[in-house]
Amino acid sequence: METKSKLIGSFNAKTHLSKLIDDVQKGEEYIITKRGKLVAKLIPYRNPDDNVKIDEIIAQFDKIRNSIKRRVNIKRYIAEGRKY
Repeated sequence: METKSKLIGSFNAKTHLSKLIDDVQKGEEYIITKRGKLVAKLIPYRNPDDNVKIDEIIAQFDKIRNSIKRRVNIKRYIAEGRKY
């Protein structure tokens, strides 16, 4: 899910910082401008330790792939998905 960032001037960001922080905790993102130029981005904090390692993701895909007993026609599934 992609979040659209809202633009806010540096003076307004300073004045309304508490509200911006509350909004960011709810998932909002802000780009702070100074004299019309983009200077900073205010986004929710994400702990880098929470990131899943690529090796774990590949292992999960392999487990799913190996759990399928019969031959699967991927092109058919893709075509069915495009109908809706």
